[in-house]
Amino acid sequence: MMKLYKPFLLFNEGTFKPNMGLMIDGGKITAIGPYKELETRYPDTEFVDWPDEIIVPGTVNAHNHSFQSLLRGLAADRPFLEWRDQALYKYSPYLKAKDVYTGAVFAFSEMMKCGATTVSDYFYVHNEGIDSDEAVIQAAKDVGIRFVLARTMYDWTGAPAGYVESVDEAVKNVTCLAKKYRDDPMVSVVPAPHSLHAASVEMIRAGHRLAQEFDCKFHIHVAEEPFEVDQVLHDHHMRPVELLDKIGVMADGRMVAIHCVWLNDHEKTLMAENHASLVYCPSSNMFLADGITDIPALLNGNVTIGLGSDGACSNNRISVFEEMRMCAMLQKVSKLDSLAVNYHQAFAMGTKGGAEILQLPIGELKPGFSADFVALNRNDLSIQPISETHEQVLPNIVYAMQPTAIDYVVVDGKCTVDHGHLITLNEGQVIKRVQTLMNTIGK
Repeated sequence: MMKLYKPFLLFNEGTFKPNMGLMIDGGKITAIGPYKELETRYPDTEFVDWPDEIIVPGTVNAHNHSFQSLLRGLAADRPFLEWRDQALYKYSPYLKAKDVYTGAVFAFSEMMKCGATTVSDYFYVHNEGIDSDEAVIQAAKDVGIRFVLARTMYDWTGAPAGYVESVDEAVKNVTCLAKKYRDDPMVSVVPAPHSLHAASVEMIRAGHRLAQEFDCKFHIHVAEEPFEVDQVLHDHHMRPVELLDKIGVMADGRMVAIHCVWLNDHEKTLMAENHASLVYCPSSNMFLADGITDIPALLNGNVTIGLGSDGACSNNRISVFEEMRMCAMLQKVSKLDSLAVNYHQAFAMGTKGGAEILQLPIGELKPGFSADFVALNRNDLSIQPISETHEQVLPNIVYAMQPTAIDYVVVDGKCTVDHGHLITLNEGQVIKRVQTLMNTIGK
């Protein structure tokens, strides 16, 4: 079914344009142009008149742990390792596949209502093997969000048993899922060796080989905490990015590094020279007192940067619009420079930056791209004021907007949020499932 949307403003080619039309056919954007021209050219299409809406690309949550939404509010305000042990390690061993599904539906529903149309979920709780992965994928399908499973490869035996696999087991499971969903337009699977402290060098190399085999990127946590840097220095006499470079997993530009808080200048240069990508999670880094990633230096090196919410028990919000604001403001204050990261850069990280990292035709509104977009109500107080020049619109979206402004979310051409309400699932039932689970887990 072809639809022609007529909003108040449309974000296209880096600016907000009035009197524009957005034509979609099925799950694709087919044309953008002056509304009257499109209306004349396509008289038999379905017209959607949104006189109070501002259409922007859907946001891309490039790093999340959906099961952690169940643990929000547990072990809060603790040091990193204490938080890990008292929240993740304490509760995740009890999570069966059906519980993983409940957590994922909860997480994806909330982030979609906050304007996310795509999420990459970094998933490692395999208490029921590959069935646990399938539960997260099914949750994404049921909510209607575009989904990338960063299927984690983890062989450090100090973690709960459900996290741990041999290299051969991890390769087999990632391969099985990648092949199964290779032709699914809404689901992608990429390898994700966990980190240098939770995945052996052999496991990381195996993840990189899988990325080469499936012509995709691989994701890995890098230098989130000082203890990882100290451990790598002790064991290998070099720093994390230096080790990743030495073992040969960076040279082809497939590495997506998460966090990168504790890099020295040489490591930042290696990131740039090897065309590595970064997913930055500013709120999580603040909540866990990790530190501050040097975003201006990496931007200057043309490192592609996306934004992630990380898990909802280490943030604790899961809105990419929120991460845009936090990214810009945290960099400004840490550098004592109001120009350190501007609103254009922050918005791009949360949309087309994440899209490039996930290798998907999303994050921008242009013909040929997926019909994934968000409609914001111009009359919401948090978006006002809007002058005739429209110069305030993007700064207001990045720095001021509240979730109350999000009226509609469209993914793959299908409306998933209507007037702020999730319509793919019953929100009350989602909450009931979460409450029932959290009242019984571990008992």
